[in-house]
Amino acid sequence: MSDTAERETGAVPAATTGTETDTDTDDPERGSATGAGQGASGSGGQDGAPDEERDGGQDEEQRLAERRAAAHRAARRVLSRAGARGTVRERLTDLLEAGAGVYDLDERADIYGNRIVTALEERVAALLGTEAAAFFPTGTMAQQVALRCWAARTGDRTVAMHALSHPEVHERHAFSQVSGLRPVRVTSGPRLPTADEIHAFPEPFGALMLELPLRDAGFVLPSWEELTATVEAARERDAVVHFDGARLWESTTHFGRPLDEIAGLADSVYVSFYKSLDGFGGAALAGPRALIEDARTWRHRYGGMIFQQFPTALSALVGLDRELPRLPEYVRHARVVAAALREGFAAAGLPWARVHPEVPHTHEFQVWLPYDPDVVAEAALRQGEETGTLLFAGGWEAGGPGLAWTEVTVRAAGLEWTADDVRDAVAGLADRLRDHP
Repeated sequence: MSDTAERETGAVPAATTGTETDTDTDDPERGSATGAGQGASGSGGQDGAPDEERDGGQDEEQRLAERRAAAHRAARRVLSRAGARGTVRERLTDLLEAGAGVYDLDERADIYGNRIVTALEERVAALLGTEAAAFFPTGTMAQQVALRCWAARTGDRTVAMHALSHPEVHERHAFSQVSGLRPVRVTSGPRLPTADEIHAFPEPFGALMLELPLRDAGFVLPSWEELTATVEAARERDAVVHFDGARLWESTTHFGRPLDEIAGLADSVYVSFYKSLDGFGGAALAGPRALIEDARTWRHRYGGMIFQQFPTALSALVGLDRELPRLPEYVRHARVVAAALREGFAAAGLPWARVHPEVPHTHEFQVWLPYDPDVVAEAALRQGEETGTLLFAGGWEAGGPGLAWTEVTVRAAGLEWTADDVRDAVAGLADRLRDHP
């Protein structure tokens, strides 16, 4: 199936625009690197538009983002309150209060990755069942290092991945531009690569990278049987398997397996500390001890040996202690919210409204509505400002003519919503959409 045909199914966004969602979603990285191909038309600016027109559009996007942030902060009811939305004082106060319960704050701070950073690395390795783990300031760096280390071992710099994989969509082609790797796209379908696709791929590759869950297809996961078959297919081709597990933490409910069993399928795993776990930032690469030792060398070469990282490491430990145990509950309630959204859309008579996946695989999913993005964004914002209930707190992006989509995350704040609350909020949103001229 072609990319165009797949997008027309409504299951996969055509592209992330990187306009408003990068500053006001629960995931601050959203759209942060999709601008790699934008603004390349010389002095005429993006798409040949005059500079003053482009700047005006950017000003409007910024105003919308600020208005959305204010509405979220003032709202009495939201589905998620990520720490990243807080003030500096709020973040530091919470870190100090919660951090005392997970680490001895009277111990000396870290220097170049020892003490608290080492403790975090050991905690992650134990959770994932790997021999070792290394802390990285960013996932972009962690995955480049992981794949170039594997390339040195396999002698093949080709990395097979999905067309919607994070490094392909959000990292300005870092694999090829920085690390000399050669990404190839196994599939662009709205799901993870299958074993048959791995077997049939027409050229050799040294590593297969699987993003679990695949965020830009709707936070989707394969079944456990499909995943194990895909991994085995790669191994039959003498390829190593690397999991882009930025959100692996939230995948246990769908798979019905513990973290160490899931991670044990792969040769190496990357995990994030700020996406599901609400930390300040940072990531870890986990795998065999020899690989991790090589990765530490490359981390230094890439500039990842930061003098002190105790605030980020402490926030990660807090996330592992506070958020990780609650993720299964978030996933279960996300399914309640998704079902109520579908019921609410049907009762309101909204044509072609979609929740994708219908039963979320994680605590995050997509919602698609048959309106232009600016129309539904304005209606959602007005509802939040007028009622104190902000059903959709993120930005909306175009998924085609007259079609908009957004991402929904359910965290602790969302547990307060009943199915009736969700259906009532949908009815209120529908009224505002119908009022639009």
